[in-house]
This record gives sequence, structure tokens and C-alpha cells, in this order.
Amino acid sequence: MEEKIAAARFDDAVQNLGKLTRCLNLSISTKARVQEIRLRIDKPVVLSLPEGPLFITKFGTPAVLPREGLLCASRDSIDEAFRLICECSVHSHQREIKNGFVTIRGGHRAGICGTAVTEGRTITNIRDISSINLRIARDIKGAADGVVKAIVSHGSVCGTLIFGPPGCGKTTVLRDLARRLSLGSLFGKIHRVAVVDERGEIAATYHGKPQNDLGPCCDVLDGYPKGEGIMQAVRSLSPDVVICDEIGGEEDEKAVELSLNAGVAVIASAHAGSAAELLTRPQTARLLNSGAFKLAIKLAGKENPGKVEHVYTLESLQQFRMNYNNARIGKDIRSA
Repeated sequence: MEEKIAAARFDDAVQNLGKLTRCLNLSISTKARVQEIRLRIDKPVVLSLPEGPLFITKFGTPAVLPREGLLCASRDSIDEAFRLICECSVHSHQREIKNGFVTIRGGHRAGICGTAVTEGRTITNIRDISSINLRIARDIKGAADGVVKAIVSHGSVCGTLIFGPPGCGKTTVLRDLARRLSLGSLFGKIHRVAVVDERGEIAATYHGKPQNDLGPCCDVLDGYPKGEGIMQAVRSLSPDVVICDEIGGEEDEKAVELSLNAGVAVIASAHAGSAAELLTRPQTARLLNSGAFKLAIKLAGKENPGKVEHVYTLESLQQFRMNYNNARIGKDIRSA
């Protein structure tokens, strides 16, 4: 049943790409596993799956390796897909386009690549669209099971930083976690949740309505810069928990400190392939030093999205930092 639902999400997404993808002849199992559809001018259409890329023949059948006779995206097909993604109203999506993506009905997100139009050092538009990456949105109930277990073991909902390499399921976990907190699935308490969704990936808001299920007690600040969104949520929405994706900017640090002083837990994600990388990045190191995060949870790679690889408490992170620094000092002495 879940596989059929996932395949239906694929079918819903490809409707936004026009005639080019109407010839697709894929099994339900393949459709259910597709994460992204990539179109590039005069290049083969590529489907991204957990096990690797998949090409499409002109007959719509899958091919594992590049070869002659593959389905390619033309200038016209890229233009048609772009118009459909923008609902034939490019002007109304200008803000999203200049940021490089458009969220469409169903919560799917189209990444846009082309030639930047700039004023000074600011991008004001993108013209001559050359490629589109359609990321298929899927609500995966239970994706946060491992993270929930770690939080429950801690004894209370607390500041938590979820980190890992790209594609490891951080955003999917945050989405499921927001829903479960809002539903009252943790500690038998319904939590007021505020999601600061700067890039529209958690809630996938479309015309003001979240396309993903975040539960009955969740407010979404769509398109807000994380720092401003966190501060506005704390000041005006009285949340128990603020959730946001890819934290790390200077304004984010100030906002997290404000939430800490207000007694609001922040649950956020950060890009880092290891604990060492997390601690050596100045932005995330400062966030951890603020005391706002009691747990840091490392997710495994894209082969196992959402799987918890390691749980660090604040104390164990401090011990890891000390051991790591001592090892670096020893290495420097030996190489001197």
C-alpha cells in the first residue's frame, strides 16, 4: 500500500513536466523509489534513486547506463516544464525563481538553473532556464522513529541538532517530528510547534496551505529567513518547539539564544558529515557552545535515510571535542 502511495506521488509530480515525461513506462516499485527527476537541455532525462541514477530510453523504459537512444530534454521541453511549474504565470513566482526553486502543488519542489540576472551582487531573476531538478515530496510517517527514541531516552523535548551528509533524510525527519510533536505523540503532550520554513521544504506551503501533514498544532512561517522567523515565532506564537532546516548563520545564532532565554526548544538540522566537521565549523560550533542544544544526532548516509548513526549529549560532544583537539595537537607535534 505504501509503495502505491509513493508511486502516486511520482505520477502527481511528473504532470508538471509536460509532454516529455508522458511516455514513461516504469514499474510501481521504480516510481516509488524515485527521489528526483532531472532535465538538462539536450541531455538525457535522469531519475535519482537511492541506489543511483537511472536513464530513460525513448520508449520510456529504464536504463542503468548511458547509451544511444535515450530520452533527452530539448529547449522546448524545458520551456514547457518551466511554464507548467509556474502555472503559466512566471511573474507571480518571481521571488521563488530568484532564490532558485519553485514549490508546486503537492509539495514537490523544482530547482531552477539558468543565467542569473543581477543588480550589483544581488540576483534579481533567472533567465534562459537550462535545467530543472524536480524533487518529489513524500510524507514518510515514522521517518523520525530513531530521533524520537533518542529524545524520549533523554527524558524531555529539548534543543536538538540533527546533522549528517546531504541526502541522509534530515528534512524528512524534521517533517515527521513536527507532526508527532503537534499530535501529542511524545510524552503524552500536545506541543505547540512553529516551523520556520525558509526554503519551503518542510511544510511545502502552496498558496498558503501546507501540502505536508504537520499535525493540528503547528504554525508555519513560510519563506522567512531562519533568524527572523525564529524570533518572530518566539515573540508572537508562544511555541513550545521551533523547528527549522539548515541552521548556521549569524542571525540564526542570535535567534537561538533568544529562544533559549524564552524557554523554547529549537530542533534544527545542519550539514556535517561527521562530529568532527560539526565541531570545526565556526557557525555550528558557536551554536553548540550556546547551550541551546542538549542533543546532537548524527544520521547515516543516503543509503539509509533517517537512520540514526550516533546520539551525542552535550557532555559527550565536549569530550569528543577535547579528544579531537588533543589528537590534532599530537599530529602537529609529530609532523613538526
